[in-house]
Amino acid sequence: MYRPPAFRDDERASLWATIRAARLANLVTATADGPLVTPLPLLFDETEGQHGVIYGHLAKANPQWRVPPLGEGLAIFMGPDAYVRPAWYATKAETGKVVPTWNYVAVHAHGPLEFFEDAKRLLDAVTRLTNLHEQQRAMPWAVDDAPAEFIAAQFRGIVGVRMPITRLEGKRKMSQNRNEADRAGVAAGLAGSERLSDRDAASLIPV
Repeated sequence: MYRPPAFRDDERASLWATIRAARLANLVTATADGPLVTPLPLLFDETEGQHGVIYGHLAKANPQWRVPPLGEGLAIFMGPDAYVRPAWYATKAETGKVVPTWNYVAVHAHGPLEFFEDAKRLLDAVTRLTNLHEQQRAMPWAVDDAPAEFIAAQFRGIVGVRMPITRLEGKRKMSQNRNEADRAGVAAGLAGSERLSDRDAASLIPV
């Protein structure tokens, strides 16, 4: 990922927060036939390994797990993003020398991929991922709410994935390269948007 110095994010807490907040990631593998990509909800376990471990699962019919990867896998996690209007820059009124851009947060996690079919490991991974997204519900659903034979049949149609993270790259492009007045204008413009993602991005602009 191209990361100019102004936009580099190397803070572990920040990188982990972006990974945890992302509800869907893209799992990418390079192969002899070209890149393969699958959108997946992924579970991040920061207690394993030096940089944490990612768990998930994909359909057994998905060819990505069968095609040998060239090198490490890549999981892409996206944070808030927003279109930035030139009209929000104070510089527009001063010189007119402004253009549109896009603000965003992204984390790339690299590591070797392991695919597994073991039922116990699948149960553990699926249970943890389910609990992650159900725990805040008024009446959380649990994997064992469904009949055991039904769950076993479902597991026969999926493959687990485990990726120990060897390297994390973070980018936080939130108008840091603009002057104070321009940043304030962008923050105010995004804060007034009807889009929740725009308002989330507004809160990340340093003003």
